[in-house]
Amino acid sequence: MLNVTVICVGKLKEKFYADACAEYQKRLTRFCRLSIVELPEERLPESPSAAEVAAALEKEADAVLGRLPRGGMVAALCVEGNLLSSEQLSAVLSRYAVQGVSQLTLLIGGSFGLAPRVKERADLRLSMSPMTFPHHLARVMLLEQLYRAFQIQNGTRYHK
Repeated sequence: MLNVTVICVGKLKEKFYADACAEYQKRLTRFCRLSIVELPEERLPESPSAAEVAAALEKEADAVLGRLPRGGMVAALCVEGNLLSSEQLSAVLSRYAVQGVSQLTLLIGGSFGLAPRVKERADLRLSMSPMTFPHHLARVMLLEQLYRAFQIQNGTRYHK
């Protein structure tokens, strides 16, 4: 069974996001061993300078890279990543399984994204959309898409 680790910068504060994530976590237990790691987001002033943002991203990068499981594939969610359909994501996960990958780690940055060195470490860069979403919503969307990908692999009616 695939081990999936989702490393997120920032904690879910809103109950509706937490409830949605809990639902998909429960659904995913049939298909993978899922763990979610929440790391603190660096505090920044109301209108941070570019240097302050860069420094915060570097501190977050240390925390993210320090929590990467050994081995496996790493995918970073970032706006400049590859846009994949649900079917394509399912195919990528299937390809990893055929290659013997047993650990998949997905990275979600905080409000300002991920540091460049974290993106460079990733084996795959994924984009949800050219639109901007709150990083808390991105977690819900990612979990739903993982669930959908497994459903596609199993030929269920979930994906229409």
